[in-house]
Amino acid sequence: MFGNGSDLWRSSIPTPLLNQIHLEQVAQDHIQCFRALCCKGPPPPRPEYDLVCIGLSGSGKTSLLSQLCSESAENIVSTTGFSIKAVPFQNAILNVKELGGADNIRKYWSRYYQGSQGVIFVLDSASSEDDLETARNELHSALQHPQLCTLPFLILANHQDKPAARSVQEIKKYFELEPLARGKRWILKPCSLDDMEAVKDSFSLLINLLEERDFEPSRM
Repeated sequence: MFGNGSDLWRSSIPTPLLNQIHLEQVAQDHIQCFRALCCKGPPPPRPEYDLVCIGLSGSGKTSLLSQLCSESAENIVSTTGFSIKAVPFQNAILNVKELGGADNIRKYWSRYYQGSQGVIFVLDSASSEDDLETARNELHSALQHPQLCTLPFLILANHQDKPAARSVQEIKKYFELEPLARGKRWILKPCSLDDMEAVKDSFSLLINLLEERDFEPSRM
């Protein structure tokens, strides 16, 4: 019996040459694999969004943003004027302008609203009744402000780890969010520094709202 054509072809080639052909084929396969894995070009740039972060002093804005940026918690100082942090996420970068929450600064908040694409409002869910009332008034003002009223809001009920913390349902009812924010895009989530994964999940929901806004048809 005769072998097939391939066997006859191989038998007519010296063994050293066959080995060289084999090595060249292996090398070519490796090059193709390398190109497939490494030569796709750089990944597309992550979209960036400009956000404003507001809330009363002591609500925990600075601590939350610093933790999201993996900064040391030892040197955190409350923001007295404003600060800007680039908060990186896997699918976006949030350029967050945090505004101080002291009484003498809040009246200037609106000067820094221009250019914002979303709003983060942080409240202390364990604060006194007076501070909670002030926070409610400030949130109502932001929700109705001409430069913010069409933007997505992330409302964080912070300090949920404290015994006096009010639940999200209590906050929603007290702040009258259902009637006031009807038709607006807002997210209310509990949070604390003890569960930063939940905080990141809340920001991911905000990013989803920002992405949806990107694909909305422009209104004339």
